[in-house]
Amino acid sequence: MAILSQMCVLAVMLPLLGVLVARLANQVIGQVGTHRVIIGAIGGSCLLAVILAQAILSQPVASMDVDLYAWAGHPQWPYVFYIGILLDPLTVVMMVIVTIIALLVHIYSIGYMADDPGYRRFFSMIAFFTFAMLCLVTANNFLQLFIGWEAVGLASYLLIGFWNKRPAANRASLKAFLVNRIGDVGFLLGIALVFAYTGSVHYQTVFAKLPELQQASLVLFGQSYSVITVVALLLFVGAMGKSAQIPLHVWLPESMEGPTPISALIHAATMVTAGIFMVIRLAPWYEYSEFALSWILIIGATGALGLGLVALVVDDIKRVIAFSTLSQLGYMVAALGVSAYSISLFHLCSHAFFKALLFLAAGSVIISLHHEQDMHRMGGLKSSMPWVYWTYLIGGLALCAVPPFSGFYSKDIIIAAIGDSERFGATYAYSCVCLGALITPIYLFRSLFLTFHGTRRYTGQLQAVPWTMQGPLLILAVPSIGFGLWYMQPMLFEHGGLLNDGGTVPQSLQIAFADWWTAWSHAPMTLTFWFTALGIGVAWLCYCQYPHWPERITQILPRVYRLLVNQYGFNQFNDWLIVRGSLRLGHWFTEIIDRQWIDARLVDGSGQAIHWLARQARRLHTGALHHYIGAMMMGVLGLILWLWLN
Repeated sequence: MAILSQMCVLAVMLPLLGVLVARLANQVIGQVGTHRVIIGAIGGSCLLAVILAQAILSQPVASMDVDLYAWAGHPQWPYVFYIGILLDPLTVVMMVIVTIIALLVHIYSIGYMADDPGYRRFFSMIAFFTFAMLCLVTANNFLQLFIGWEAVGLASYLLIGFWNKRPAANRASLKAFLVNRIGDVGFLLGIALVFAYTGSVHYQTVFAKLPELQQASLVLFGQSYSVITVVALLLFVGAMGKSAQIPLHVWLPESMEGPTPISALIHAATMVTAGIFMVIRLAPWYEYSEFALSWILIIGATGALGLGLVALVVDDIKRVIAFSTLSQLGYMVAALGVSAYSISLFHLCSHAFFKALLFLAAGSVIISLHHEQDMHRMGGLKSSMPWVYWTYLIGGLALCAVPPFSGFYSKDIIIAAIGDSERFGATYAYSCVCLGALITPIYLFRSLFLTFHGTRRYTGQLQAVPWTMQGPLLILAVPSIGFGLWYMQPMLFEHGGLLNDGGTVPQSLQIAFADWWTAWSHAPMTLTFWFTALGIGVAWLCYCQYPHWPERITQILPRVYRLLVNQYGFNQFNDWLIVRGSLRLGHWFTEIIDRQWIDARLVDGSGQAIHWLARQARRLHTGALHHYIGAMMMGVLGLILWLWLN
């Protein structure tokens, strides 16, 4: 076990060591040396993650919880805060997914960022991003989780605003920073309450005290609430920020202002999965609050449908994929709401591969068209970029849950699990996720047809795409096809499932998805299968056969169209509340607190007071001896009077 803990620490630290070496030897190793050092470090971390996964998953129930050292505390303190690692199936699966996607994104970035003046800075930032995510998933306590949580937020802020000479990139990074701070307030308050009521931040210690907290209550505004429910909701507010759930989702589409490789990394395996991971990790806590789970279910299902609808009217190819991420995150969150934690993790892993594939394929199109992202200026690229077309199609079929692609298994099981649930809000959620299955193929195949089919609308010369960008696409295409088939049984059904929560997987699902043939033959009997087929057909009719239909539909439903274009007004609301509210608050602090109190009264005021005292004291120094004698006599008389009175 000691060897495994050392390997885990090395796997986490390698990306950071790669950053330090690359930055310190910046002038010596040059641009090529920078990516070699960092990719070597990420590759080593990936190899170690795979070895750890084999060691942990080869045992039916394996877990290793180790405190490495005391981070803060004293023997006389009531509690000492430790830095440690928790190695269990959830940790190692997340480590493998994060490092594999990060490695492929790093390789892809060699070609994508080749001509960028910030090449070396970019590689350092994405390696630090990987390190932060590994810190988060290996934590064995809330404090360390929060440190990794904030480090991921910092890295995303820097990467979204990587092209800092663009005003749009600066605005997008600031929006991501501010929105996530709102979520982090709830997250930090939740952790504080956990510590206040359990006296610990260590996961296992906290979970052991849950039965004692069932009757504990917290008085807020004169009303009594369950401590477990309040903490669960506060922690989920943090997850809403990181995993972009309504209404804290507005930063994610704006993150497309960053380079495409970082869009793939954020959306596939790092920042947006952090909230999902956190709820899965804290599943024992959430299982004690039916209200919190119902709330999670409703929020997730609403995002799955509502944010998928917005993708129908978006013209930027990267933003279409971004809104698909928001929709798929809604599916994962909805699965958490019905206690299907293994199923949510299964979809997270499956989604990581085909979402990274879609982003990197879109990035290949963008770089080939000299950074053109408007799909209405593309078209006819299938013959010029056949390998990009086929990989994009594979990713799209997986996203749309078409059998036998990986998304079919994970997404259909989520829909079936929600339909089988009796939790409050499940009926509403089931309607949303079923309609989402209709919407997804429409917006995905809309992007495919507008980009690759029809006549070419781009008049410039296409730029050649290097092998470093082609290779990751071909590699990602393989799990986008086969991941669900290979890992459905071990992750969901064998030995109680990967998270040993097989009891939460309904018996009907275990029968329907017993093997690949049963799953395929069962698919045509489900509503989602025919919704998917209908969605593909609608997209083909609207964007291949009758391209004038979409414009006619917008004329028939102008209010609906404007509602979707305005993204339900969330951007305007958040701009008024968060951006302008922050500016107003900052202006108040500047004018009232800083200038009128600190500057005028403390800084300038102290100087003016001393100057006034000096002027008054100067009046006493007249140079006349009788004035000094008179002052001394007055002082003596005053002293005698004070002694007499006391």
